[in-house]
Amino acid sequence: MNKKTVRDIDVGGRRVLLRVDFNVPLDPSTGAISDDTRIRRVLPTIEYLIEEKARVIICSHLGRPDGKVLEGLRLAPVGERLSQLLGVPVLCTRDSIGPEVEVAVGGLKDGEVLLLENLRFHPEEERNDPEFALALARLADVYVDDAFGTSHRAHASVVGVTEHLPAVAGFLLEREVEMLTSTLDNPARPFTAIIGGAKISDKIGLLENIMDKVDSLLIAGGMGSTFLKSLKYEMGKSRVEENKLGLAQRLMDKAQEKGVHLLLPADIVVADRFESNARSKTVPVASVPEGWYVMDIGPETIDLFEAKLRKSKTVIWNGPVGVFEFDKFKNGTTAIATILASLDATTIVGGGSTAEAVEALGLVDKITHVSTGGGASLKLLEGKELPGVKVLLDRE
Repeated sequence: MNKKTVRDIDVGGRRVLLRVDFNVPLDPSTGAISDDTRIRRVLPTIEYLIEEKARVIICSHLGRPDGKVLEGLRLAPVGERLSQLLGVPVLCTRDSIGPEVEVAVGGLKDGEVLLLENLRFHPEEERNDPEFALALARLADVYVDDAFGTSHRAHASVVGVTEHLPAVAGFLLEREVEMLTSTLDNPARPFTAIIGGAKISDKIGLLENIMDKVDSLLIAGGMGSTFLKSLKYEMGKSRVEENKLGLAQRLMDKAQEKGVHLLLPADIVVADRFESNARSKTVPVASVPEGWYVMDIGPETIDLFEAKLRKSKTVIWNGPVGVFEFDKFKNGTTAIATILASLDATTIVGGGSTAEAVEALGLVDKITHVSTGGGASLKLLEGKELPGVKVLLDRE
């Protein structure tokens, strides 16, 4: 990554505005943090700033409050968890800008940490409002972006503040960008991509960009039904993007032209209802019963995919291969995650649902890189520049 990082600037004694992605999942019944992965992943940057005697001002969003103050989306519980992980006090403010915040920032000593309130309590954040960005920037001398998960958003705390402060990357953002871009640009071969998820329309850019780089492409999940339908297989009541059948065929033709081995499911698990306790069975792709739903890949498909993956030296996986939210239909996604964890290869898992699946299985430490950003990782895999990365200072 040809951008400056926090290592490249002097932060000692300076006020550092650190944008992170603390958009952690909360237990709906208790409001407690149910997974602190996103907090843990940014600890190296915070610990570095503390060691360097910076005055650390952390800002983040949480959930979708739509510009309103919602008590259930305050960041105080996140600050409490962060304090436990760091082993130092973390002061939390009740707003992200304004006189009280300025007083709190003014009282910070070298090496101390302050967490601002949820940025999205202000509608100006998502609008990239210049005045809101300036109010944030006034709090600090330096800006560090370690929020890869929001780096594809042109928001005030991601893009706007960089017009007023020298802006560099944190360690997590640096690793995310380098892992994803270097893997695409210079992969060890054979290079295989597994693309799942619900819809082709969400991943047109990814499919077209990655087709020029991979040796094999394994397609499953909801989008697999559209590919199979384009080959004239009936998919029952499964969601099929009828207006993307031609695109699916063009992508398969492109794969053939480029010598990319494109694999689709050979057998699938179907259910009579789209419910967790539905009646189910495994059938060949040519035998989906009328009125049934495709819910997962079958054992023959898992074996086909595994044979290809075992020969790979680089694997990127983006999108679950079944309805893994339902225990009964998570076997395919579990199998792919387990196979990847056992490979002697560079393995990268895109963010979002795929990362959640790997984390739920406790396999994160056995994957080379699990991205913290769903939309951001997707944009990078599409070959696009991220607004939050573009605005950072270039390395000379």
